[in-house]
Amino acid sequence: MGTSEAARGYQVDDPEAALKFAIRHIKGDRVQIIEGVIEPMAPSWDHENTADLIREQLGPRARTLECTLGSGDLDLVGSSNWFIPDLAVVPRSLAKGAGALRPDQTLLVVEVTSESNGDTDRLVKRRRYAEYGAPLYLLVDRQERTCALFSEPGPLGYTQAAGPYPFGTDVRLPEPFGLELRTDEF
Repeated sequence: MGTSEAARGYQVDDPEAALKFAIRHIKGDRVQIIEGVIEPMAPSWDHENTADLIREQLGPRARTLECTLGSGDLDLVGSSNWFIPDLAVVPRSLAKGAGALRPDQTLLVVEVTSESNGDTDRLVKRRRYAEYGAPLYLLVDRQERTCALFSEPGPLGYTQAAGPYPFGTDVRLPEPFGLELRTDEF
């Protein structure tokens, strides 16, 4: 049997699992899958600065909630999506030893737009995070210079939206956070 014959006989039983396995083993790069398309992660320093400003404000409250803040992998099981949020707040008990979590295991997901992915964060990720049960989704839109907080997820999207608020306006994060997020430095 020649190599080409063997290759034609190879079948993947679970294409979703194979794709998600493959992206986790790409050396040197973090990549996510957005609606079946593999996208490398390459945030700018300005983008990272905005995420860091949010992390600094959420950090004390996350610690009292026994949560971890990070940009770990989120698996949208049953779909061709594997997201890497700019920031997520998850219970420390779930984060310890976890390779990937599901959006419904987060307390808050934050996405900060870039020129290259603004529509993905505004439309696709907002819809998918709601569909997969992320309770709160904070969209920091650097191109529009606004923030919006989405809550009450469901299969058709978030049913509640606060904002968009222009940068400089504090954004109220509900319980379990119970704090005003300052946006004046974004």
